[in-house]
Amino acid sequence: MKKIIALGLMSGTSADGISISSVNISAKKSIEVLKYKTYAYDMKLRKKILAAPQMKVFQLSELNFELGKLWAKSVYKFCKSADLKYKDIAVIGSHGQTVCHSPFTHIPNTLQIGEPSFIAEETGRPVVCDFRPMDMALGGQGAPLIPFLDEFMFGNGGPKLLLNIGGIANFSHVGKGVKTLAFDTGPGNCLMDSLIEQVTRGKIQFDRNGALAKKGEIDYKKTDKMLKESFFRMKPPKSADRHDFSLKFIKKYFRNINSKNMPDIMATLNYLTAKSIEISIKKYVGALPSEMIVSGGGVFNFELMKNLKVFLKPMRISSIADYSMHPLSKEPACFALLAWQALNGKTNHPSLATGAKNKRILGKIIR
Repeated sequence: MKKIIALGLMSGTSADGISISSVNISAKKSIEVLKYKTYAYDMKLRKKILAAPQMKVFQLSELNFELGKLWAKSVYKFCKSADLKYKDIAVIGSHGQTVCHSPFTHIPNTLQIGEPSFIAEETGRPVVCDFRPMDMALGGQGAPLIPFLDEFMFGNGGPKLLLNIGGIANFSHVGKGVKTLAFDTGPGNCLMDSLIEQVTRGKIQFDRNGALAKKGEIDYKKTDKMLKESFFRMKPPKSADRHDFSLKFIKKYFRNINSKNMPDIMATLNYLTAKSIEISIKKYVGALPSEMIVSGGGVFNFELMKNLKVFLKPMRISSIADYSMHPLSKEPACFALLAWQALNGKTNHPSLATGAKNKRILGKIIR
């Protein structure tokens, strides 16, 4: 059987690099990641991306093109390393870099940048982009979109929870006979990343293996206070952005942040992240399934995974790697799948997760 190869690109809320997955999509509703790679951004570009929400329109327009050109070069490198010819790629899906996601404002809106025309010109292949706006036009949150992949992969089997811990954490509850439920639970890695970047002045970007959190003491009283924030009390559907849980959020609860108290604050934020996930799952999922499969960078934070295993015991918590998918390849793989569906006029819309009124085909196609 001929392989249907699609490429997916994802630059997440952590803004640490562009992740690319090449996938083989089967008519039997299976998806296989053939190759995955993340191309890291240099510090200058990362700072620029994180500052994008405060940029003037001319700067933002320039960044839009800068990212588009860079991603086209990254696709070239990726295909060369994979010995993949452009003509063998059916379609490319690019999520873009979210610089604003505001589903709760007077005029709900979202904005992803990274001009995809450069990718289309480089490869000569159709590129699908801008997946979120149509969902919001239908009254949805514009996110999360990953539940479509979760349904595609696990929708015909027994009930399962799929948790993705990127900058923001979100989960899906899918399976045969299960009414799909999915939403953002709150912070994933973003609070912990913001803390360590602040204290180390950008020299360290994340708590490797959760080692720092493991050394600290949890402030349970502050965790209780943080969990009273409006986002945690909001009913789904709901979605969040890195700027909902930023350094500003941390400074609201912790003063005089420094290298001495950083382990304690890190331990508290790690606990908060796991606790908010636990509360969301137990509050909105009825009988818990026997397994939860975790993807995203949070898989590599051992302290966070330990906390989740304690909170959700006796449910088995495993990595998506156990299903032959690199934990960081899932999101770009999803946008490869969404692109393939869109190109073929098939629904690619997890409307139950986003709260949209109807299902549509998401994305704009550039040929």
